[in-house]
Amino acid sequence: MAEDGCCEKGPGYATPLEAMSGPRESLLYVTCIYTGTGKGKPDYLATVDVDPSSPSYSKVIHRLPVPYLGDELHHSGWNSCSSCHGDSSKQRRYLILPSLVSGRIYAIDTQKDPRAPSLHKVVEPEDILKKTGLAYPHTAHCLASGDIMVSCLGDKDGNAEGSGFLLLDSEFNVKERWEKPGHSPSFGYDFWYQPRHKVMISSSWGAPAAFTKGFNLQHVSDGLYGKHLYVYTWPGGELRQTLDLGDSGLLPLEIRFLHDPSKDTGFVGCALTSNMVRFFKTPDGSWSHEVAISVKPLKVQNWILPEMPSLITDFLISLDDRYLYLANWLHGDVRQYNIEDLKNPVLTGQVWVGGLIQKGSPVVVEAEDGKTWQAHVPEVQGKRLRGGPQMIQLSLDGKRLYVTNSLFSAWDNQFYPDLSQKGSHMLQIDVDAEKGGLAINPNFFVDFGSEPDGPSLAHEMRYPGGDCTSDIWI
Repeated sequence: MAEDGCCEKGPGYATPLEAMSGPRESLLYVTCIYTGTGKGKPDYLATVDVDPSSPSYSKVIHRLPVPYLGDELHHSGWNSCSSCHGDSSKQRRYLILPSLVSGRIYAIDTQKDPRAPSLHKVVEPEDILKKTGLAYPHTAHCLASGDIMVSCLGDKDGNAEGSGFLLLDSEFNVKERWEKPGHSPSFGYDFWYQPRHKVMISSSWGAPAAFTKGFNLQHVSDGLYGKHLYVYTWPGGELRQTLDLGDSGLLPLEIRFLHDPSKDTGFVGCALTSNMVRFFKTPDGSWSHEVAISVKPLKVQNWILPEMPSLITDFLISLDDRYLYLANWLHGDVRQYNIEDLKNPVLTGQVWVGGLIQKGSPVVVEAEDGKTWQAHVPEVQGKRLRGGPQMIQLSLDGKRLYVTNSLFSAWDNQFYPDLSQKGSHMLQIDVDAEKGGLAINPNFFVDFGSEPDGPSLAHEMRYPGGDCTSDIWI
């Protein structure tokens, strides 16, 4: 497909390095949420113009509302990606939108008019429950077979024990669970597969019955949140190993292998303990792990706890596997690490784009010498930055990082209560991919506080041609 930067091939690119030479992004699809804000409006998919030469640059140019209320759109994935590059019959056409709360899954046609996507099909939660018992769908990845795999975080009652992996066929019909009977994880969240090593590894957030009500630290002690990685055979679906990350790995969320499909290592962001954990294959074929990056909690005044974790809620890896980027949702900074030496990541860039400790906030940080400080967060186009950096997306060439600031409506309302009233925003950060470094682009600011139906919460971002968190190479 020409728009995917190739000819006479399937979707995407032959290699991650080839993808880096793909066309510059001109559109971004963003999940926008009214669920949990009290506005009584359906969530929607926004199309944002990110072409600097366009008259509508840095603006929402289309909104596709979903037909139901209360969905909580969250993450998104494609019906087909670079894992199908060798199959010319496949097309990257449909964006998959799982609804984390309602359990509904939408297939959105982005091909008829990429600037104005349309609803193609709705997969009803009753169909999913009837055939699989799964609910609370989260991450969607396309498979080389043409099927779509979706991680689900619990059963209809919000119990984590009901989590597992849903398979949809290429027509978005519910097939079955992917994992073998008796091989379901104890918790669900994200997953990534690396076929050359015949492995899929998934992570663990918590029981939907707990996290949908907001975050309660007691629930961690009660065992309602995860600290494990689940190692599966690929494509067999047998749970072969469970990695206990211990107290240094509480709430392991986003998980990514290196993009090079020959590599047997990856990272997972552990939100509550604010560590990046590296996992890797050992000589005997089993998997092990170690803390690779640690963001220390800050001693604070005027907050709910005496120490504030950074809360790493998203990270990604550049397509050349040189840099890792992470977002600290509570502290408010985005970081860039050089990971060419996987055992010794080096901090090469940092920028403050929000957070609870910015100047003007009641929360102050207490340094070891007793002095207090707050982070300087610049205004962008005259606007004070709200919330904290949450989801991030990197351009294919690795030179631009996009940032939104909503995590999940119940958690937004708890930690950043003004976000649902004032709305999210999207930023663009310029990246020095040679020497390292990050800087806010002052010419780009998408204000979801001024949406026609009122302020909305913006979460995951996708390019029409795929990106470094949607595409997997085989």
